[in-house]
Amino acid sequence: MSSCLHVTDSRALSFHSPSFAVSHWEKSSQHTSFTICSTLAVSFPLLLPIECQMFFLKHIVIDKNGMHFFHSRDLRIRPFRGLLPGPLIDKLSALRRRIVFIADDTGGSAIPQLKQVLEDYLPLLLGLTGKEREGFAEFRWKSLEDARQETCLASSWFELLSVLHMMAFLSLSEANSLLIPKDRMDNLPRNISEDCKKEAIDLLLAASGYLEFCIRDILPHLHPDYKQRLPRDLQDNVLGAISIQALGQGTEMQLGLAVECQKATLSVKRRLACEQMSYFAQAHNLLSGCDVTHGYGKKHLLFIKWKYLDGKAAAYYYHGLILDKGNEPSSHTSAVCCFLAAEELLTESKKACLSFCLAAPVTRSPPLWGVMKHLHQKIPEVASRKSQMYGYLLDQEKALQTLPDLPDFPVSLRPDDYSLPEVDPAWDSERWELQAHTLKEHLNDGEYEMEPELTL
Repeated sequence: MSSCLHVTDSRALSFHSPSFAVSHWEKSSQHTSFTICSTLAVSFPLLLPIECQMFFLKHIVIDKNGMHFFHSRDLRIRPFRGLLPGPLIDKLSALRRRIVFIADDTGGSAIPQLKQVLEDYLPLLLGLTGKEREGFAEFRWKSLEDARQETCLASSWFELLSVLHMMAFLSLSEANSLLIPKDRMDNLPRNISEDCKKEAIDLLLAASGYLEFCIRDILPHLHPDYKQRLPRDLQDNVLGAISIQALGQGTEMQLGLAVECQKATLSVKRRLACEQMSYFAQAHNLLSGCDVTHGYGKKHLLFIKWKYLDGKAAAYYYHGLILDKGNEPSSHTSAVCCFLAAEELLTESKKACLSFCLAAPVTRSPPLWGVMKHLHQKIPEVASRKSQMYGYLLDQEKALQTLPDLPDFPVSLRPDDYSLPEVDPAWDSERWELQAHTLKEHLNDGEYEMEPELTL
């Protein structure tokens, strides 16, 4: 849909664009400095990808929220004698304790170690997802957004959902760390290598893949009653929004790389900007039906609105540069309309950024860098120069003072394909040394008695 422009002179321009109460994910303490990557767009979200007890990052580039961690006393195994092998239960419990220990001991900064132990945990956990074993263990998780929020379900599918959700946010945190120079001072320019940016994009795609797998292959296995009890951050619309938002952040990073590449054409840059805008619009559509009145929902929405406006400003700027290459007066008039619209959108983006920073928890305004640092310099300069150059055409061509439509491109980034590992062969019942009598015999003999719960 095109936005209508009303031009009274070559510089005075107002436009009506679709309103977006768009959204994202972010977490922080009150004194945290968020350096949201303007080359980027999570978070979850990526955003996913959070500033919290476990991930205390002073400068956040990938916005993330909604992280959940194992409760320190969380695993309750109810072994029916002869049906669950004790050594496997011990191993499951030991791995879970190790995850808790690494997260608590390192403040969540030991991302490779956490990811490795989670990957070791998955094959064993998958053995509990069989119909005959579902419900044998009670799993407890707490939210780091609100330590008081705790979810406890006797479902191994809930545990699997939570583990993959955690792996997604670890990927977002790892991407974040790649984009924060180790020796960076607040007022110094940020120099990130191309390799680090490409690796961060790969991590964003991996995070998106984990979340898409959760939506497609795990949530359908959860009982409807359990779905109702899931925390907001594990609801399908929120998972989908964060997954798409991670793709939007990856696309903005690609745009930043294109700006730095002399061989990248204007058409490529325009397409990437349009795709970024499209991803954030999709994230908004998914989150629009979610409750954002609690926690960091409002800040999440403001972040996506801000990055949506960034993408739209970039899209109109590059669209204007392409139109300006035409030879007809109408091409120059349309180009000026695009430049002035981009400038207006940039102003709205600054306001959205300020609103984001002032929303609880209050955060400092991030310094410009990457593609948005470039565009904050170029858009006002080009808009001023071109409006002066072709202002007379705007006065003459009153009928052409309509903002052109942006091209509609299909999005190109896709989540990584994720597949679960094989079930640990130790779950093969032929390897168990089962006791002679069955559960039915337990019940008939009056021997059925829940063994003491194993609580970590």
